[in-house]
Amino acid sequence: MKFDPSKRPALFRRWPGTLLFVAVFGLSACAQMGDRPAVHGLQDATSLGLANAKATALSLTPDWWQVFGDAQLDGLIAQALAANPSLEVARARVARAEAGTTGLRAAAGPQLNGALDVTHQRYTANGAVPPPLAGSVRDSGTLQLGASWELDFFGKNRAALQSALGQVRVAQAEAIAARMVVASRVAHTYFQLARLNDQLRVARRALSQREQALALVKDRVSAGLDTRLELRQSEGGLPEARLQIEILQEQVRLTQLALAAWVGEPNQPLRLVDPSLLAVRSVPLESTIPSDLLGRRADIAAARWRVEVAHQDVNNAQTLFYPSVNLVAFAGLSSIGLDRLIDSGSEQMGIGPAIRLPLFDGGRLRANLRGKEAELDGAIGSYNATVIDAVREVAGLLASLQAIARQQIEQQATLTASEDAYGIAVQRYDAGLSNYLSVLATEGAVLQQRRQSVDLSARAVDTQVSLMHALGGGYRAESPDTLAQKH
Repeated sequence: MKFDPSKRPALFRRWPGTLLFVAVFGLSACAQMGDRPAVHGLQDATSLGLANAKATALSLTPDWWQVFGDAQLDGLIAQALAANPSLEVARARVARAEAGTTGLRAAAGPQLNGALDVTHQRYTANGAVPPPLAGSVRDSGTLQLGASWELDFFGKNRAALQSALGQVRVAQAEAIAARMVVASRVAHTYFQLARLNDQLRVARRALSQREQALALVKDRVSAGLDTRLELRQSEGGLPEARLQIEILQEQVRLTQLALAAWVGEPNQPLRLVDPSLLAVRSVPLESTIPSDLLGRRADIAAARWRVEVAHQDVNNAQTLFYPSVNLVAFAGLSSIGLDRLIDSGSEQMGIGPAIRLPLFDGGRLRANLRGKEAELDGAIGSYNATVIDAVREVAGLLASLQAIARQQIEQQATLTASEDAYGIAVQRYDAGLSNYLSVLATEGAVLQQRRQSVDLSARAVDTQVSLMHALGGGYRAESPDTLAQKH
């Protein structure tokens, strides 16, 4: 059966030259883009040596701080997350990005507009307007509906929408990262307060020991067993012990104020039960970096989504070289003389394509494309740097935790030996076999070991908080491929 050209759709019969023009110049416009430079690849688990690493034994949840088993800490972090201004800013960024995607979705669909134009006009007598309008003053009006729909043949709107959706994911990941920062800062400050409280208990115990020793020396001086030298030596230890208590109390107050600021109550005294490191639940952790680390961290996810946004921006910049095709239609009423506006003869309507094609722009589109490609290269470099920093951070924290565990074993042995030596020194002094200088020396060693024990315990907990933060705190990233499947 032969093809009958008269049976082609009306649009093709009326504008065959136009469609041929679009096809030819659409292909020629593509050639204007030039060669695209090579883009460096993204770092992945294999390139970082994480492919065979075991996952951590601790299954973190978004409320990762609850693994420490401290209800008071849980309440403080919940209060901080509800009141922190930086989180409000992050949530506002998410809402703004989501509004942008809604606008792009709306712009990609059919548009319908209504218009009413009324004009009071004098028509020129020396122009193209014929009599009787020439030289007269008339009222004119137009009442019509206009519709348009941009046909996204080359994916410009799709690329813009994907870029906007990526911006939403960036904002969401940044909001989660900000939430983790707030939670970890509160946890760090809380455990710092616990360390100071434990150090304060050690200092008060030291003061009590020295007060007891002073009473013993006074009794021995009264009995003629000691001289005023031993008495003055014993009395000299009390001011030093009180000084340590005053210093620690100042640090406790400053830390309480810092904690109050994090929970949204600056300069307000917090009513807390004095925390202690002894009440912190032990958290088991593996000694290797988990292979899925790159999907755990919100900052890495945000950097990855920035790469996707930059990639879609490059795609969008490429589509600007191609024609823009819109279907335009209108229907309404138009007349000179408002009394005839709604007459049947005032009807007007039309439909047709609106085609725009860039032919010569002085290199503006190519410059825009090169700029977007440079932004993509920068986003990839930023992502790779973030990944490398994350692996280094986790590796360093794991190494520190292992070293701290070994230090605690050795320090505990030293503390036990120091306490035994102190007990022996006190017994020898009571029996008159040594002077009080030996008691002071051994007591100083015990107090030093107790302080070091508290510091090591605090450092271990503080490093665990940092590691949980570095491991992503229970976050699981959504990949750009998953987003593409949804939209």
